[in-house]
Amino acid sequence: MRIDELILYRGFHTEELLKNMEELLKGQASARLLYRALSYQVTGELLTLSNELGFEGNLWHAYLTWLLANHENSFSKACEIRGETEGTINEIALHDIAIFRELFRYDISELDERYDVSCFHFLKNYVPVNDTGSAFNKRIRDRICTLSVTLASAKDEEEMLKDLKRFYGEFGVGKFGLHKAFRLVEAGPDHVEIEPITKVAHVMLEDLVGYESAKKKLIENTEAFVAGRKANNCLLFGDAGTGKSSSIKGILNRYYDRGLRIIEIYRHQFRYLNDVIAQIKNRNYRFIIYMDDLSFEDSETEYKYLKAVIEGGLERKPENVLIYATSNRRHLVHENFRDKLDRYEDDDLHESDTVQEKLSLYNRFGVTIYFGRPDPKQFKTIVTTLAERNGIDMSEEELLLEANRWELNHGGLSGRTAQQYIDYCVSIGRCR
Repeated sequence: MRIDELILYRGFHTEELLKNMEELLKGQASARLLYRALSYQVTGELLTLSNELGFEGNLWHAYLTWLLANHENSFSKACEIRGETEGTINEIALHDIAIFRELFRYDISELDERYDVSCFHFLKNYVPVNDTGSAFNKRIRDRICTLSVTLASAKDEEEMLKDLKRFYGEFGVGKFGLHKAFRLVEAGPDHVEIEPITKVAHVMLEDLVGYESAKKKLIENTEAFVAGRKANNCLLFGDAGTGKSSSIKGILNRYYDRGLRIIEIYRHQFRYLNDVIAQIKNRNYRFIIYMDDLSFEDSETEYKYLKAVIEGGLERKPENVLIYATSNRRHLVHENFRDKLDRYEDDDLHESDTVQEKLSLYNRFGVTIYFGRPDPKQFKTIVTTLAERNGIDMSEEELLLEANRWELNHGGLSGRTAQQYIDYCVSIGRCR
């Protein structure tokens, strides 16, 4: 059997590489002159891809496993959504896995002798110089490498299929299964691609000092969401540098293992919201559409796209989608003095339609959480806690005196200025 006979697992992103490798595996030694250049080309491409993905060990097996783990088709997505699958789809998947098993069984190091080259043995037991892989988080990367060993040692295609189903059920499939955060890339006048963010800050909620009641409110809403219960769209508002964005990152890192994913979207991309929701509404993940530093000036109308999606459109927002936003101000759309005058000039003594239009966006967030600047006592607690975590070797008196001088020149009392000061202390070697 050949990869051209695959039914479900077709259209790989690196299909040319796979076909070239298959050609080498099936080629004859008599054609060594024809295949020598291709051998070095394929080896280089596999090494480059594996370094990007962070793989080690048998890179041929890791590559095949990555193809299976990353391919979204009717079988893999059914396993993601429902776990065990039934019906003819299993027989079709088994047909494809039998082809992959043949590919797994090849000892690629034998190609060195067949084509009189010296390159394939590097792929048999590859040890990276350091942890250079950036396409996946370490947990997923290690799991794919482990799965590649499991699939290679399976006694038959039935066992391989069982192992693969288990992986799909635990981690999911494709970009949504193997990544935690995403951004939008415009792919046409009315379409966007959801692209993985490969490096996400490893911020935990525990890293944010203080704001316990605010974090508790955010956790309760998110916990209900990932558990499949009713939850609300959430607005985190307040002063700059108080931990709003860090809290969102912390939520992602806490609930990623339970199927939470975040898609970051910018204001100029709001017109694509319906397209984004159409791409994610039938997946077995919980998606937060994240909007950072959300606000609109009087002349901007993008907020109307957001209002229609949050509530009020004909199509109900999917239950696996919420919107979380951060803003430095509570009322997201700028209200000018003319709007206020309209209230008093209205003969019916009703608030103007303009004011109602602008306030209605804020009201559509069912959960609103305030993050205010810390007072001097709270700022002291933040500084001393961060200093302890980072091993800063200073007396408390000196530490706080210098921290107060720092905040006077760097934006005032906030968690951000406290962290900046501690980072400065670390940079000049004030650690134990």
